[in-house]
Amino acid sequence: MDELSNKVVPQEVKGWNWGAFMYNIMWGIGNKTYLPLLCLIPLFNLVWIFICGFKGNEWAWQKGDYKDVETFLAVQKTWSRAGLVQFIVAIIFIVLYFLFIAAALATFVNNYPGY
Repeated sequence: MDELSNKVVPQEVKGWNWGAFMYNIMWGIGNKTYLPLLCLIPLFNLVWIFICGFKGNEWAWQKGDYKDVETFLAVQKTWSRAGLVQFIVAIIFIVLYFLFIAAALATFVNNYPGY
């Protein structure tokens, strides 16, 4: 193990990170932690993205060279804000997609002479 992985993680650093969850691979490369690259494995990534969200801050703290917790939290807040916005946008698009499909199916069923 290298010396960075032995760094003690302060309690303030622990917690959910939307950036690590939504942008897992880019976030991992940007924070010099490469465990999020496991998200490239199909099906396994469905579980691993949640692990990235939960453990991301700890991994980034251990691999980073931040001078204090406040600086670290400021950097991660930017990632987290972007990830949360991306999550909300994705949910909106998924809902709109299903509404569109439901409307298209309803139109098809109502206009099909066999029904």
